Amino acid sequence: MFFHPRLRIIRAKSAALPTAFGVPPFMMLRIAAILLLVGCSAIQAATQTMTENVFLTLASAAKLSSPSTFTLTVSGATFNNFGGSLLVNYKARTTQVGSATLTLKASSDFSPAGGPSVASGNVTYTCASAGLGTACSGTQTMNAASQTSVVSVSTNACVGTGCSSANPASVQLQFVLANSPQYHTGSYSAQVLFTFSSI
Repeated sequence: MFFHPRLRIIRAKSAALPTAFGVPPFMMLRIAAILLLVGCSAIQAATQTMTENVFLTLASAAKLSSPSTFTLTVSGATFNNFGGSLLVNYKARTTQVGSATLTLKASSDFSPAGGPSVASGNVTYTCASAGLGTACSGTQTMNAASQTSVVSVSTNACVGTGCSSANPASVQLQFVLANSPQYHTGSYSAQVLFTFSSI
């Protein structure tokens, strides 16, 4: 008699795992994983804000521009005075208690010698109306010893973007040079210094 060994497979029944609040264990694991992901996302999206104070000081300012040269010419009758005009452009910002002034003086007299002389009062000028401020009044005599008025700008005024005045403001100067017969013939030149200051 022959015996044939047999393998018997026994299927063991696993014990039922306990549930929490009626939720199966595998669902609890899924819920825990979702909560973990939500927590990580919240950490990554954290935002911090801060504020910073900004301070600045705006001082009074003045800017000036004009052609580098201008020429005095004569026409008409013999020994008529020489004349010429100069347009001066400027910008300014004055404080609530300050002002700005535009002046001129001769920084050098005519050269070479033998011609007209600033020191002798041969050069005068007048001012047309100013785009901002008050232009000089009457006839001014240019000299080398001191500055003479061109424009005066009052307090709390400005020229430039956002201001009510034209940008830039301007003033036209008309110069006159006495044409004396005693001047030697030839070409002469002098220098005029403009000063624009604001306080």
